[in-house]
Amino acid sequence: MAKELRVLFLAAEAAPYIKVGGLGDVAGSLPPAIRALDVSNLGDLSVDIRLVLPFHSVLRSKALSLRPIPPFTIKRKEGELSVQAYETVLAGVPVYLIGGQPVESGPSVYSSDPELDGEKYTFFSLAALELTRQIGWHPDILHANDWHTALVAYSSLVQFWQEGTVRPASLVTLHNLPFLGPEVSDILESYGVPLAQTDLPSWARRKPLPLGLWAADRIVAVSPTYAHEILTPEYSAGLEEFLSQRRRTIVGILNGVDVESYSPETDTDIAMRYSVESLETRSANKFELTKMTGLSTNLDIPLFAMVSRMEPQKGVDLIISAFRKLGDKQPWQAVLLGAGDPKLEKSAARLAQEFPDRIYLQTNYDAVLSRKIYAGADILLMPSRYEPCGISQLIAMRYGCVPLVRATGGLHDTVTDGETGFVFVNAKVAELVEAMKRACRVYENREAWTQFQQNGMLQDFSWKRSALAYVQLYQRMLMER
Repeated sequence: MAKELRVLFLAAEAAPYIKVGGLGDVAGSLPPAIRALDVSNLGDLSVDIRLVLPFHSVLRSKALSLRPIPPFTIKRKEGELSVQAYETVLAGVPVYLIGGQPVESGPSVYSSDPELDGEKYTFFSLAALELTRQIGWHPDILHANDWHTALVAYSSLVQFWQEGTVRPASLVTLHNLPFLGPEVSDILESYGVPLAQTDLPSWARRKPLPLGLWAADRIVAVSPTYAHEILTPEYSAGLEEFLSQRRRTIVGILNGVDVESYSPETDTDIAMRYSVESLETRSANKFELTKMTGLSTNLDIPLFAMVSRMEPQKGVDLIISAFRKLGDKQPWQAVLLGAGDPKLEKSAARLAQEFPDRIYLQTNYDAVLSRKIYAGADILLMPSRYEPCGISQLIAMRYGCVPLVRATGGLHDTVTDGETGFVFVNAKVAELVEAMKRACRVYENREAWTQFQQNGMLQDFSWKRSALAYVQLYQRMLMER
């Protein structure tokens, strides 16, 4: 008889319901991939994974098919708070949307008010735990993501201390460690969740992500290299000593990409669909991209691209300086798509004004344009200062757009210099410029360039691989219990 493993997967966002950043892609893709795994490869283990999200105000206007769950309450010193939850299904995965006054008080997924978000996500984490009791479904594993849901691991541990109930194993996946969350000590106390004596730094004992990491049985970084990087002062966000002590519980599992959604063979947003066997037809997409952006169309000129948030983390300032260094010394063009830091947006706008015949800039995000860029550009620039995993380089390789990246985090793990892309080491303009020149030289050799494209397109970055790694981790965690 097949054994069943129950997993509650918590996230602040998940596509297709709501997506703000890369977490939305992960939470919308990983649970269905886990549920779809062939159990014959898992020792007849079936995985009942369920996704739980806040019922954000912006979701209420969407036409979702929802089944209401009988209302329940969670205790707070000022009085009980009502919880209204709903159930729906995503690709065979049960999905719960949790509503209540703290969730509905903000108009967006994330706000600029730390206190508002602290209250919202503390309430959500506690309500998600209580939901499992209300529906009589008791998870073996609590899988939290980033600071917004990390408190579910901590709260579950406190409940175990207070009530002596069976405690699920827990893990927290780190998509971006520096975002530790706001101080929540007073909020936790108001819900009857005391702060424990921990070996965290004193300043971290009141923040959700450190508390969740302290309570979790496993800590997952979203790439093997990032799992090592977070043990260093540069990447640890001040938690180096604590994480070093927890070294044996840290594992790196690379994120995947939705290979059905991001496929040049089926993408309806691009001018010409193609495959690794028909790369010669890809040029039609470059023609369309240059025409719609007002750039000259010339297959002999390498077309650089950026699809990114305009943030210092992403190395956007390095890109701007690098193009100035390249100047008019050799032929190149660029399409830059991104929004974010106003200073970087203005700097990019000045660059575009300096090179009006070479650079097209758009500073409002456009999902359709991003796909046209992946399908039509030659080289994707990702000189990130840190990149826990990264998804753009994975999509680019799927579309035959060769990535040029800095050797950090998931970029280091997914792009092989001289085979699938171009890699440089230090976040310095000179090194980026040299890598760009190297890419331009290889581009002149059409046969060599095609090999780069084919190598990238043949990589397996599907969620199936990642899903299997997570289930194997779940199994190890339960065996240790």
